Amino acid sequence: MAGYMRTAILMAVMTALFMGVGYLLAGPTGIVLAFVLAAGMNLVGWWNSDRMVLRMHGARPAEGPGSEGLRRMVADLARRAGMPVPKVYVIETAQPNAFATGRNPENAAVAVTTGLLQRLSREEVAGVVAHELAHIRNRDTLIMTITATFAGAISMLANFELFFGGRRDSPLGLAGTLAMMILAPLAAGLVQMAISRAREYEADRTGAEICGDPDWLASALERIAGQAARIDNNAAERNPATAHMFIINPLHAHGYDNLFSTHPKTENRVAALRAMPGGGRPATPRDAAPAGPWG
Repeated sequence: MAGYMRTAILMAVMTALFMGVGYLLAGPTGIVLAFVLAAGMNLVGWWNSDRMVLRMHGARPAEGPGSEGLRRMVADLARRAGMPVPKVYVIETAQPNAFATGRNPENAAVAVTTGLLQRLSREEVAGVVAHELAHIRNRDTLIMTITATFAGAISMLANFELFFGGRRDSPLGLAGTLAMMILAPLAAGLVQMAISRAREYEADRTGAEICGDPDWLASALERIAGQAARIDNNAAERNPATAHMFIINPLHAHGYDNLFSTHPKTENRVAALRAMPGGGRPATPRDAAPAGPWG
């Protein structure tokens, strides 16, 4: 419940930023017109976002006898979560990782990498799949789309304000208006990242409940984080805007400060999972888990 409250507060901050920039630009009329334009542009992207993201990462449907175990696992966990069974995709990359996409639980997909299936145990894969199902059930893809809409609209309004000068009678004066135009997009980006981090903690908690064992997901997070830092994910590096979708940040070409990270620290996520009822058993050595049965 705390995660939902935190997300609601951050969304309120994003809305206030948007309204403030719109008012500085053209008063109440400017707010309405800019919002309609930005919402329309983002709605088109959101409607096709699942297909666009899957195509960016070269995901293929999990079909054939070799994928039967994975499809059965996803279906079993979805039924346990009381939600529709999403489509299942596989991404050819050695980096262990996964993400969920789709505009609602009825039109959703879970994508896992071949590295995840080859390098993690079946229990750890189940924990990861449960985490992604939690994102779908919690409608996090919708939440992140809305925040992206606001962030994009704020940046658009700020650029428009800087280019055309905005309202001459702005109550902040020239210096205040310029500061607002520069700082508002930065603040919107930080709020967007904070919402993403809040949703990760909530998905961890819900995913642990779906799979039935917090330690499965905790062990998976430790293993993925350790290997994602060493193994390239070329598609993710080419499309860094999708990094927030993955269970662990797939980018490691450059260092990222925690303030600008879309993911919480893995150590904090693992600690929260091990503090849950049923968690806290000794962690499996990072390189000792057997490979999954999917090949």
